[in-house]
Amino acid sequence: MKENKFLIVGAGRSGIAAGRMLLTLGKEIVIYDGNTDLDTEAVKAQIGTTEDILFILGKVQNGDFDGIEKCVVSPGVALDTPVMKAVIESGIPVMGEIELAYLYDKGQVIALTGTNGKTTTTSLTYEIVKSFNEKTLLVGNIEIPYTGLALTSEEGGATVAEISSFQLETMHTFCPKVSAILNITPDHLDRHKTMENYIDIKKSIAKNQGEDDYCVLNYEDAILREFGKTLKCNVVYFSSEHELQNGIYYKDNIIYIAKDGKAEEFCDVRETNLVGVHNYENIMAALGITMSFGVPLDVIKEAVKKFVAVEHRIEFVCEKKGVKYYNDSKGTNTDAAIKAIDAMPSTTVLIAGGYDKNGDYTDWVSRFPGKVRKLVLIGQTREKIADACMKAQFRDFCYAESLEEAVKICAESAKEGDCCLLSPACASWGMFKSYQQRGTMFKDFVRELED
Repeated sequence: MKENKFLIVGAGRSGIAAGRMLLTLGKEIVIYDGNTDLDTEAVKAQIGTTEDILFILGKVQNGDFDGIEKCVVSPGVALDTPVMKAVIESGIPVMGEIELAYLYDKGQVIALTGTNGKTTTTSLTYEIVKSFNEKTLLVGNIEIPYTGLALTSEEGGATVAEISSFQLETMHTFCPKVSAILNITPDHLDRHKTMENYIDIKKSIAKNQGEDDYCVLNYEDAILREFGKTLKCNVVYFSSEHELQNGIYYKDNIIYIAKDGKAEEFCDVRETNLVGVHNYENIMAALGITMSFGVPLDVIKEAVKKFVAVEHRIEFVCEKKGVKYYNDSKGTNTDAAIKAIDAMPSTTVLIAGGYDKNGDYTDWVSRFPGKVRKLVLIGQTREKIADACMKAQFRDFCYAESLEEAVKICAESAKEGDCCLLSPACASWGMFKSYQQRGTMFKDFVRELED
């Protein structure tokens, strides 16, 4: 008889990794997925088993959860869906894939969240820590399920985890040695319903931290500035606009580390491969995290200077006929899209639009005058964005039926010296499988343009 019987909700990447981990641990698993056409044999092959696994597909029936002792829910499944309501009403304890993995991690954990900048900062943090400690894992919302690597963790090792709000919803004992909240701006309100709920979920990354732990926070975010005052753990602030007495700050291309009012230069940002104040905030966050984790400053500095921006985040593609093309497909909300526009070195032709996450486009559109020459709209939100443009007296926009058509319109509209930017301010779903597919297609279409 196996020790426990687990229900896994969601047969995607996270669910498959969780299933593989649980079988390795000698547990029995049952898999639920809403797709009634799910290829169960393919899922079993991905898990790596020939054992009989019970699959529950589509609507849940009475008795489906008999004998289930615990439920592991994938981050893409909301807790208010019918299946999760049924699980919760059955009294079955629910945990997320991240929580399950954390219970078996032998090393110390660094966890980062925030509305924007997570992937860049997580990747940079990982490169820094790995250069100091070879036993370092990279996991989480960065497309690498934590459960896929947790059992490979080692004593004395480290795990750097990018954590989304979806993943934070199902944390219980999760307690990183160092946590970080980079910023909080409106996003995913279609799932979290209210901004207050979204903020509380983001803050929960530090809820279990104690006096020996650290939390790195953005001083320029008023919510986080006040939140830091309530924490039991050590708080490290970083700032792009204020000279802090204690913390890390940016001024005139230099990043400083301050203690008791005395500041020492860490690095000149012009020596790095990253551009834009938002990226300098990412560097400062990674610096605060890795300093707190005990990585020497010279090791941190060397890794920062070597680091190259991640794919799909203000990524330079190429230059065609004097126009520079940038892929910011990861800019899936207005705050990220604002940062991308601000980072452009010249007038911009912009492609935007996509799946509607109940975003408000007013502030984003207000940045267009003097910066955006033309806006090309695609996807479900295009009319909603167009309405925001009309209210802001910005009328240089048009619709495209596909991303390929949008790229061609941009090429025709841009003038020599302009930038062409894909920064959708919306999720990719509906037209694309993921933001990665959207960004890759954009790059392919750009490269096919005439030189």
